[in-house]
Amino acid sequence: MPGIAIIGAAATPVGRLAPRAGAMAEGFDHEVLGAVALQAMSEAGITPRDIDSAVFTAPPPTTRQLGFGSFMAAQLGLRLRGQLAEVQEMGITGGLAFDQAAADVMLGRADFALALGVAIQSGADSGMAMDHSVRVVGDVDFQSPFGLTPIAWYAFDAARYMHETGATRADIAHVALKSRGFARHNPLAQFREPLGLDEVLRQPMVVEPLGRLEVPARADGAICLVLCSPERARALGVPAVEVTGRGFASDGHHQMGDHHHDITAFPAAHGAAAAALTEARCSIKDIDIAELYAPCTITEVLVSEALGMFPRGHGAAAAREGRTGPGGDRPLNTSGGCLARGHPPSLTALYGLLELREQLLGRAGARQLQGARRGLHICELGNYNAALAHVLERLA
Repeated sequence: MPGIAIIGAAATPVGRLAPRAGAMAEGFDHEVLGAVALQAMSEAGITPRDIDSAVFTAPPPTTRQLGFGSFMAAQLGLRLRGQLAEVQEMGITGGLAFDQAAADVMLGRADFALALGVAIQSGADSGMAMDHSVRVVGDVDFQSPFGLTPIAWYAFDAARYMHETGATRADIAHVALKSRGFARHNPLAQFREPLGLDEVLRQPMVVEPLGRLEVPARADGAICLVLCSPERARALGVPAVEVTGRGFASDGHHQMGDHHHDITAFPAAHGAAAAALTEARCSIKDIDIAELYAPCTITEVLVSEALGMFPRGHGAAAAREGRTGPGGDRPLNTSGGCLARGHPPSLTALYGLLELREQLLGRAGARQLQGARRGLHICELGNYNAALAHVLERLA
């Protein structure tokens, strides 16, 4: 495929920008994102006049400004010939924004494109958040009335995995410990304090068998990535990473499917990653670092198995043995992932791509993986009923 280079990036730390429900955030949405976008363009050595396409993640319901992408483009002074769009499709939203901006560059519609978004939802009423959660998991007329949230569906995954493999909740909980181990060195991370296993296991249950520290907290953030062709990146002379492979797959189910299927297999993750790796002319063994969209501890376990990093049924043991953490042979989510870096859902994929860029350019500080040459990023639609994967390498 024609290459895509990431030549600039900027992001706010993930966390709560609104101090409490109903309160005003520290800065309007457009002010927060505007500063981030200008910083990303400055790093890339370009100005708003150079941008041809801007693909925004659709803001959450807590954003008062409607037509946010158009409003934001005007605030930044963009004059676009490629496209101006907002995209939204559950957890894969950030990945779609990136994919669509990349497509404009590949098709010649844009010399430079932005993939960007802001989510300030910590001030949202918890009732609104719950209402949206139950209406996304299943059929709104026949399944939503039973009150199953996305976390409840991940909890089903965990219960089934434990039943089939003999893994314990403590085994799976090591993902939370590992996540904090990486996040303590990430200035963008929401939670940087170390955790002990007992602390994780004694937390109140959210949905059994997942406790409070095994699921993501509510989070805000803003991020912008600047894309162009590898040739333009070389001409600019800025450090860059290149997308060498891309893959997408859907397994045909919604989160709560309407017929029997294996809920712990994640075939869409396998298919998307396989396509991306084939296009990049490498295998999963050639991947030095991976950023996996994994809202809960169990999700990271299941995705790592679906990608072939570990045999099926062995992902939890790999986390327990330290293989996926600092110093391990299969480091996963060095940013801290959804559990520690934080999880503003529509932006999570963009934060994952940013982490790979920092690692591949050698800019990750104390969490830097020495010799990291090739990274894999994957994000999901909902419980990995669909997945989008990209392989990144440092631009030669």
